Amino acid sequence: MAYRTLIRAHQRLVHLAVVTLLGSLCIACTPKVEEPLKIQGFTQGTTYNISLYLPETSSVSQAQLEEAISKELAHIDQVFSNYRDDSVIEQFNNLQATDIVNTDAELVDLVKRARDIYIASHGCYDITSKPLFELWGFKKDVFNKPSDEEIAAALTIVGMDKLDIPSDTQLRKQVPELRIDSNSIAQGYSVERVVKLLENDFGIVSYLVEIGGELQVRGKKADGSAWRIGLDKPLPGERKLQKIVSFDAGEPMSLITSGTYRHYFDSEGKRYSHILDARVGKPVEHNTVSVAVIHPNPTLADGWSTALQCLGSGEGMEVAKANHLAVLFIDQHGDELREIKSPALEALQGITLNNP
Repeated sequence: MAYRTLIRAHQRLVHLAVVTLLGSLCIACTPKVEEPLKIQGFTQGTTYNISLYLPETSSVSQAQLEEAISKELAHIDQVFSNYRDDSVIEQFNNLQATDIVNTDAELVDLVKRARDIYIASHGCYDITSKPLFELWGFKKDVFNKPSDEEIAAALTIVGMDKLDIPSDTQLRKQVPELRIDSNSIAQGYSVERVVKLLENDFGIVSYLVEIGGELQVRGKKADGSAWRIGLDKPLPGERKLQKIVSFDAGEPMSLITSGTYRHYFDSEGKRYSHILDARVGKPVEHNTVSVAVIHPNPTLADGWSTALQCLGSGEGMEVAKANHLAVLFIDQHGDELREIKSPALEALQGITLNNP
């Protein structure tokens, strides 16, 4: 399953290689210390990488952890995959009706969270905008510039204001063709679920959980050093670092990014980003090329990173301030990259952003 296309997963997988690099550098200059247990695999059309330290009293084996994680990811796939007809979300999408539908509470909960971000972003972020991505060709990576009439027609079946939530286990479409696409938020949700599994079922309080570039950390390494995450410089075709984020306090925290610089179409001298403004049905045209959100909850960080990338630093900063979000916007002006920090990021304690 792929909550995002493989190219978008590649776009947002900006962290783990840097973590591995920094870890190897430390090994060369410090006494040998306990290495974290590492669990890796494939899920949702991308990879997952987990580093963790078991409690001293734990008797759980790596095989037990791998089985539990695999089972949890398979369950999430069954509920949220937009790439299998038997998933809960696709069963709802395929119903061409406006009746109240009984469905999974997890799906309804995710829709509620996405709706809150939809409202706060003034409709720029919208998980019902799949028809627009298909119209512009981003689902199949074949560019198509639609007419204004085609965009207007697609917008008639897009909008979270056309999706009702009668109860915690029910949804209702106001238009039969409405569809929910979980791509912009479900990988963050997957990180949240795996983190809860590690903490609640196995008592693990020192970890790095990363799925397709979305990640959360807690605690510290065995030598007392902080987890450190690298952020790519948001330029196409480059693999240089813009920032190194150090989680010094060890508190649970997620770091999730979104950007326009990996997945786009160039046509007739103009660049069309895969980030679409659901209000107008067109790719965004502002100068913001990257957004990084630091937040205690990875599901919300995932949704917010896309929403703020949609809004851009101008409108997005006002939304970030109103919602007390720790955000790093990066705007591109010619060859210059300009960093813009939200007040909540400036005031953040226990986390430092350093130049490489």
